[in-house]
Amino acid sequence: MTYLELVNGVLRRIREEEVTTVSGSTYAKMIGDFVNDAKTMVENAWDWSALRTTLVIPTVADTSVYSLSNSQDSIKVLDVINDSANVFMEYRPASWFRDKYYNATPVSGTPMYYTFSGVDGSGDAQIQVYPKPDDVYSIRVASVIRNELLTDDADVLKIPALPVLHMTVALAARERGETGGTSTAEYFAMADSYLSDAIAMDASRHPDETVWYS
Repeated sequence: MTYLELVNGVLRRIREEEVTTVSGSTYAKMIGDFVNDAKTMVENAWDWSALRTTLVIPTVADTSVYSLSNSQDSIKVLDVINDSANVFMEYRPASWFRDKYYNATPVSGTPMYYTFSGVDGSGDAQIQVYPKPDDVYSIRVASVIRNELLTDDADVLKIPALPVLHMTVALAARERGETGGTSTAEYFAMADSYLSDAIAMDASRHPDETVWYS
């Protein structure tokens, strides 16, 4: 669904007039804010298939820090592979990296370990690798990247729409204080039901991620 379709879907459910653009009225703008609030909550509730992607980073010799393009510090890394060496890279804490880079002479070679290293000037998350690359290697970062806020009428929601729609209705109902039949608590319960169903359906594609092994 588009941003405008989501806003109008909410407006209809709370018996308000539809709009031709989200910026068409102050009230529609507020509903648009609630849509983005609900979107953020739903996106953070599960690692949705629609948000999963793989970032490919070509290393540069003697450069250890790399930006994760378009991540905007809202990324969850699932795994990191040195595709050139055909190995999974292992995570190490930042203190481990400081020891390797500052308490000793860093080794150059095939990157085998990674850690997070703040954000760059564009706000994208960065990773640091070790050993320091001695050549060009293809690093593949399997990740989940939450999307930016919806702003334009035609912006498309990538995650399941019904949980976002009904969570927005619940937020709007709470704001106005009455809905003429359904309580705010019932709206939130309905939204939670849509969310749990959507997670269950998407989780069926990743059964290994919902089973805990000792």
